[in-house]
Amino acid sequence: MLSIELQGTKRTTACNAETKQSRANGNIPCVLYGGEENVHFSINAIAFEKVYITPNVYVVELNIEGKKHKAIIKDMQFHATTDAPIHVDFLEIAEDKAFTVKLPVQLIGVAEGVKAGGKLQQKMRKLKVNGLLKDMPATLDVEVSKLTIGQSVKVSTLSFAGLTILDPQSAVVCSVNLTRSAARAMQEAANAKK
Repeated sequence: MLSIELQGTKRTTACNAETKQSRANGNIPCVLYGGEENVHFSINAIAFEKVYITPNVYVVELNIEGKKHKAIIKDMQFHATTDAPIHVDFLEIAEDKAFTVKLPVQLIGVAEGVKAGGKLQQKMRKLKVNGLLKDMPATLDVEVSKLTIGQSVKVSTLSFAGLTILDPQSAVVCSVNLTRSAARAMQEAANAKK
């Protein structure tokens, strides 16, 4: 998994007045749980943008006033009108403890069906997986070069070393579908043979 470091400042309380003041100063109130105790802190909103305005998923190396924690983003709340993040929940992770995260799916290769006039459609952009940090890749690579028109890749056909996929086995990750123009060309070719 990719990693990124963020600096945090401890909050003395989790009261509304302090939360509002934190946001007014350009910070986002956060909580880190999953460790020995919950830690309330804030991070700079601009520094946080590189973590959430991306399709990548990061292990966040939190440095909260000198104390370091490895964490992943578990939940975020957004402002109703501006869509700016207003609160972030981080889950502390350990090297020897499995955790669950959604990782981005990357399709590898050019499908045979696309070469024949079909269209590759990606139905799932992320898959929910469970495993240890050492087994978590930056992306889940799915080979599609052998797919012909009408074929698909389902969760049940995928496996990644050290990871358990938690999405439904019948879920379609991607498929190659016949485009209208290709279907029309096939129909015309069939009519010409008659």
